[in-house]
Amino acid sequence: MKREIIVASLKARPVRTIVSVLAVTLEVMLILVVVGLTTGIRDETGRRMEGVGADIMFQPPNSSMFLALNNANMPVAIGDKIAEIEGVRAVSPVQTLVNSQGGSLEILYGIDPETFDAVTGGFLWHRGKMFSAPEEVVVDDWYARAKTVDVGDEVELLARKFKVSGIVEHGKGARLFVSIKTAQEMTGSINRTSLFFVRLEDSANTAAMIKRLDETFPTYPARDMRELASLMTSSSIPMLDAFINTVVFVAVCIGVLVIFLSMYTTITERTREIGILRSLGASKAFIVGMIFQESVFVCVIGAAIGVVGSFMVARLVQAMFPTLVVLITGGWVARAVVFAVASGILGSIYPSIKAAAQDPVEALAYE
Repeated sequence: MKREIIVASLKARPVRTIVSVLAVTLEVMLILVVVGLTTGIRDETGRRMEGVGADIMFQPPNSSMFLALNNANMPVAIGDKIAEIEGVRAVSPVQTLVNSQGGSLEILYGIDPETFDAVTGGFLWHRGKMFSAPEEVVVDDWYARAKTVDVGDEVELLARKFKVSGIVEHGKGARLFVSIKTAQEMTGSINRTSLFFVRLEDSANTAAMIKRLDETFPTYPARDMRELASLMTSSSIPMLDAFINTVVFVAVCIGVLVIFLSMYTTITERTREIGILRSLGASKAFIVGMIFQESVFVCVIGAAIGVVGSFMVARLVQAMFPTLVVLITGGWVARAVVFAVASGILGSIYPSIKAAAQDPVEALAYE
């Protein structure tokens, strides 16, 4: 009987039902799309850092571990001193730049091809070749697909025209690669570099080598690349966790308020109906359970639509911006559904208690 009453109530007020379902859908999509976008970018960045193949990243004093935020520079000659240390196989200087033209944000590496290949193991080429002139750039396959460019095409980076000389497999730290001398000229940092990638003879000696570098260059941070990649592919970034928690909190608040308003309005509209049920012997627990089940039913439908909608939005985003990664995991899908149902329960607590507390006689006389 209770199920029939719930279904009849939802059908009798289609506009309110649709708005409530859409609100819960929005709550779930807000959680999954925003979290999927942030974690997808973070994890993909971590995989690219890991793909560099270096054991240690050596940076200037007071520099950020996040390459895109590193504006500091240090003499290229330091790399020669690092290369002389026993146990170091190769050292590659890299000048980092951030290209924000064209509505996207890409990290650009200024590299020395010979030393960069020695550290990374070399590029996997799709077509073309390494740059041989200052105005040439190598791009990865994701960038080429996103910008619909091919070998020989011209691209604009940092208000400067470059010709694409080659396309490589993604996963070597950046999506764009130019000569380190060109990058130094563009930043006004001649004979200076943003960082060094260091590869060891035996990666098992990474911790010992970092300790030795810290002793030799006490103000220059040396960081374990595997630990950095692990940090980027985990949930251990405080600022990111705070951002995600804020998004989830706002989304749940939206769900609670909408369900509360919907159920409260329902109680007002169904005062006589509730009075009739109470006069026929329906207990307060029956009334509370009926309101709870109605709100949960709405939330489950909204959550299901929200999950499907989130995957559709993720596909749309990646179709429009191929370099972006939207990672929607099963764990977050489950959490989003739980949050949606929880918001329905929280939002219907007061309306259900208010409905159960109504006097049957007064409810029957309600106009």
